[in-house]
Amino acid sequence: MKRNHEIKLSPSILAADFSKLGAEFESIKNAGCEMAHIDVMDGLFVPNISIGIPVVKSLRPVSDIIFDVHLMIEDPAKYV
Repeated sequence: MKRNHEIKLSPSILAADFSKLGAEFESIKNAGCEMAHIDVMDGLFVPNISIGIPVVKSLRPVSDIIFDVHLMIEDPAKYV
């Protein structure tokens, strides 16, 4: 039986130039990706800190791609 699998990439913005996040999201879209992976870390649930909820909120007006958000934070239900 032949299966047709569609592969979709979700580039992580942790690899982005944070001083140019809007342009980085445009680059992701122009490369044909339909979504971007965003790790949100608070330094409590996991020891690392990345971008926070306000940054994610500020990115929504500049990009219409899907945000594949990974919440590594205390009490994630509070923010969903």
